[in-house]
Amino acid sequence: MDIPGLPARKGALKLLDAVLNRGETLDQATNSALLGVKGNADRALAKALAGEALRWLTDLDALIDSATRLPLAHDAKARSVLRLMLAGWLRLETPPHAVIATALPLLVGGPRRLAHGVFGALTRRNVALPAAPTLPAEVASRWGERAAAIAGGLGHLPPLDLTLRDAAETAVWAARLEGTSLVPGHVRLGRGTAVENLEGYDEGGWWVQDLAAGLPARLLGAGNGRTVLDLCAAPGGKTLQLAAAGWQVTALDASARRLERVQQNLARTGLTAEIVEADALAWEPPALFDAVLLDAPCTATGTCRRHPDVLHRIGPRQIAEQAELQAALLERAATWVKPGGTLIYAVCSLEPEEGEMQAATVTLNPDPIRADELPAGIVPSTDGCVRTDPGMLAEAGGVDGFFIARWRKA
Repeated sequence: MDIPGLPARKGALKLLDAVLNRGETLDQATNSALLGVKGNADRALAKALAGEALRWLTDLDALIDSATRLPLAHDAKARSVLRLMLAGWLRLETPPHAVIATALPLLVGGPRRLAHGVFGALTRRNVALPAAPTLPAEVASRWGERAAAIAGGLGHLPPLDLTLRDAAETAVWAARLEGTSLVPGHVRLGRGTAVENLEGYDEGGWWVQDLAAGLPARLLGAGNGRTVLDLCAAPGGKTLQLAAAGWQVTALDASARRLERVQQNLARTGLTAEIVEADALAWEPPALFDAVLLDAPCTATGTCRRHPDVLHRIGPRQIAEQAELQAALLERAATWVKPGGTLIYAVCSLEPEEGEMQAATVTLNPDPIRADELPAGIVPSTDGCVRTDPGMLAEAGGVDGFFIARWRKA
């Protein structure tokens, strides 16, 4: 007998296994894990269950442990099933009877009675999750005094941010889309509408880009026909911003597949850029640029609101590997700037090894970022860099975590 909702739970269980036991990202695991899940609704449910289980994993595990006499292994299937059961009940508001009916079949031939008993005990106690997720201990230790504020920004799914092709039309687009704007050229919407169905998508009036992700390109200002290299450009939000601001853009990335997406967005918006598929560690430019923007590959821990898998996949090894790559890219990028030109370095990471410690190695003249260049509520540090995190602008919906620094070449 087919059980409605069971395929989604099977897919969610595979997603958890891929992240927690194999170190894959949710995005990497989606195609294989959801191969047998038909329909957009069930696929969305599977991803929502897995995402909420990962977001609240520490707290869900604490609840599970409070209701078992003997501890379940961290990678035990019964623990993962219980995580999904609790995420469905406590986060997605699925009635307990429906949770039981769709989850216990995942443990056929296994400890179904244990899972049923633990879940029943917790529902009878009417347990609740804290106001904000508890970070894994090693993550909280890395983020230090910022950890509590960051955790406070993870309790709710982020809104949808759009960057506008024409900043002069901010009020028009905010009205058309019934959204709010936190800075010219930006509109923020609530979640729930497919992007392709929003007004203005087909006409290329905007593209999806988190508010913090849009800051690095904003800090270069108007191009007025000058040249800029968007280094590690895909998926292309910054390329579109720079082209819309009047820069002659060279967009470089090593991934042909990801550059296809850049081309598609350029075509949709009617903007232009030169696309270069190359390894930035081997490529040499034909000429120097008026500006170089390096949004470097990183651990992406700053995107933990949208990608809670980073809370459980990223550790010292991954941070060290990315920091080594960033240092090499930053060294090359600095040599490609014309005298008098600007270099901007950015990462969507919350790790100082990928941000502040990288910036400290640059020998160009610092060009401190000013408060009047930033949205209200985001302020530069005393040394003129910018550090955002998911705890900022919480009342307005929050932002991703970024580090941004700027220099001018003598």
